[in-house]
Amino acid sequence: MVSDRLRKGCAGSTRGKVRCALQISQTAHSGFADLAFFGKKTPGGAPARGGIGIALAPPMQTAHRFRRSSARSLTSCSLATGLALLLVACGDSGSDDGGGGSGGGDGGTGGQTSAQGVDPAAFLASGLVTSITTVDCTLSGGTETSCYKIETLGAPQDHDVGPFCPRNISESDAVGGIWPEGGVKHEVSGAFIADLANFYDDDVWQLYDPDTGVINVTDTQEKCEGAAKPDVDPEYYNYCVECSLDYVGGGVVKTFYLPVAPVPLSSPASIGGMNALVGVALNSINFDPPAPVSAILGAHTLAPFDDCGGHVNTHAGYHYHAATGCGTQVTQADGHAPLLGYAMDGYGLYAMTDDEGIEPADLDECRGHSDDDRGYHYHVAGAGENLFIGCFHGEQGSLQ
Repeated sequence: MVSDRLRKGCAGSTRGKVRCALQISQTAHSGFADLAFFGKKTPGGAPARGGIGIALAPPMQTAHRFRRSSARSLTSCSLATGLALLLVACGDSGSDDGGGGSGGGDGGTGGQTSAQGVDPAAFLASGLVTSITTVDCTLSGGTETSCYKIETLGAPQDHDVGPFCPRNISESDAVGGIWPEGGVKHEVSGAFIADLANFYDDDVWQLYDPDTGVINVTDTQEKCEGAAKPDVDPEYYNYCVECSLDYVGGGVVKTFYLPVAPVPLSSPASIGGMNALVGVALNSINFDPPAPVSAILGAHTLAPFDDCGGHVNTHAGYHYHAATGCGTQVTQADGHAPLLGYAMDGYGLYAMTDDEGIEPADLDECRGHSDDDRGYHYHVAGAGENLFIGCFHGEQGSLQ
């Protein structure tokens, strides 16, 4: 018999149901009854599954091979069996509430296709405290539903943390991070720090000793705690601010609750302030709201992100403010931008541009849109924008 997981994975667009029906025919004919998803391998060697196409194991088959095998399977099955299985695959999915099914069950609102929802298998296992489970939860709008419980280590397992601040104005950007300003990602070299007075047209900027070129850096936990906050201690004005993961025991463990089936809102919801969250990356690091740049610059400090778009404070640990292409991603067989993670409302967060470097032209105010394969999903902003998305399309889960 065809597994429940396979039926649920087939919910969604018309095109997805037809493709899935073809695969169910092959599955029933060959004796297999499960899903495998196209994707690349994670640094740990396990497949990073993407939920953008359905095929028999092994999961690394190409889209071309999938189309050929699907065509063969259709002809290899009897007409009666094929029609029966086609009806199973294309039937009403409104009662499905399991993982990998349609987002919201009723196909969403506003004529949009159903969201595909969170794929637990896409997460990098080494970034998790334990396996992802499903629990009862209540979303931000009061909807009682099922959520994925995702317990994260709080330290990236697929890239290094830092560097952030160079130590001397003579040093290159190889020992510094990046800084967003005016929609542009700037490399933080020693020369960049030496030129801050001109860059911001403010002579108060002086982050270095003019005689030695040595840069003021918060290189102890005490200095970090005094500077890495909105109300910067005046003692640390004119410092380059960085903190070590060692100050938080190697990482802040967090538990995310993301809806199994996204629930669309009638109107978008705002992201919120510093204590809010945008979502979680596939390597289990959280995507944060915009960094409080006004407060940082107001103290004549700089708090660079590393080249992966993240930095550390003693409250949140390591977290991202920009997407730069680091970390675990799930490539898409159709050339669409890769999957980076999921927003707190359960919709996918994808890179800004596709394989040809093109950003979608039809993004809404939240930086989202829909297509047949992925349903509603977001595309993050550029690394110089100091944000990921503009708002939430759906009811949000929570963080504990």
